[in-house]
Amino acid sequence: MPRSAAHLAMVSIPAHGHVNPSLALITELVARGHRVSYVNDPSFAGTVAATGATLVPYPTALPDTGDSSGWPEDPVAVQDVFLDDALAMTPVLQKLFAEDRPDLVLYDIGAFAARAVAEANGVPVVQLSPTMVGWEGIEQDMAEFFETLRTGPGGPEHYRRFGDWLARTGAAERDVERFKNRPDRALALIPKALQPNADRVDPERITFVGQCFGDRSHQGRWQRPADAERVLLVSLGSAFTDRPAFYRECLGAFGGLPGWHVVLQIGRTTDLAALGEVPANVEVHRWVPQFDVLEQADAFVTHAGTGGASEGLYHGVPMIAVPQAVDQFANADSLVGLGVARRLDTEDATAEALRAALLEVTGDPAVAARLAGLRAGVRAEGGTARAADLVEAELR
Repeated sequence: MPRSAAHLAMVSIPAHGHVNPSLALITELVARGHRVSYVNDPSFAGTVAATGATLVPYPTALPDTGDSSGWPEDPVAVQDVFLDDALAMTPVLQKLFAEDRPDLVLYDIGAFAARAVAEANGVPVVQLSPTMVGWEGIEQDMAEFFETLRTGPGGPEHYRRFGDWLARTGAAERDVERFKNRPDRALALIPKALQPNADRVDPERITFVGQCFGDRSHQGRWQRPADAERVLLVSLGSAFTDRPAFYRECLGAFGGLPGWHVVLQIGRTTDLAALGEVPANVEVHRWVPQFDVLEQADAFVTHAGTGGASEGLYHGVPMIAVPQAVDQFANADSLVGLGVARRLDTEDATAEALRAALLEVTGDPAVAARLAGLRAGVRAEGGTARAADLVEAELR
């Protein structure tokens, strides 16, 4: 039990990649005696309840995060979508603060309305980042990207709307870019090995705790077949999964490959019939308990989302990275730079290239040695227990 139980508010958006990384932390904080109000869309009610937190529903303005077709491609338009969601979330947060004021606010990077409302009410706030964080000099290193956001089509209007919202809400930080990119306090829920320019991340503001793991038995179990010499997991995560052509290339690459048993996750939208004939050594699922499978796997074909890349390092599994969107390209390059993966862009991921990459990355003793060191380092970052200790330190 903590020195004194507190009321915490956890604020996130309805996307598995933003919710799942902090679930174990919330469960641990509840187990330590804290009361947690969890702001999210009602579609995540069951997930929130499993942590012991109490759902505070808000009407999300985000497109379906499990269907990439509903999201715009233009970067300014994407920022507008998140701002619209913040506008929908703000009155819910203001009501929570008025009726049941929290002692501390935790928030996902997509739920930045929490920072604004917390600052307006003088409540300490900690960002939980499920992906890479900003480093000193990021504005200069990515000057072209930020310039496009500021001056490209729709950019000036977006910055005006964002600034007006910050002023109306009463946020202490009024500079839009600093508000978005420079939290005063953050816990990075990723291995430091995946962070670009890690040596330029301010340790006074940001602490790397690695991925937070907990009991995932509610997700089900997967059992390695007794006759499987080696196991390969193929998964593109939860959002960018409608890729039947890619899955067919995987079937061509790994189907019938001697000694290999393949677990192929295809998501909820891919037409099973579009896969064609499935080889005998391949099992196809719409969803699998990924952590459980990786614990028993020998290789991983991944989209290189932060969660998947982190879990691959945690289990010391060689990877083939096939990035699909957003931070996955940078994660793929980080894995390659660490010497534990091969990157294949989707258009280059032919059956021949996939098979060659698998045999190369699993047959190299140097890859196995590097993975062993990284696995030990990732586990030493502290994960759930250290993250909970740091949250409690902010309370004190």
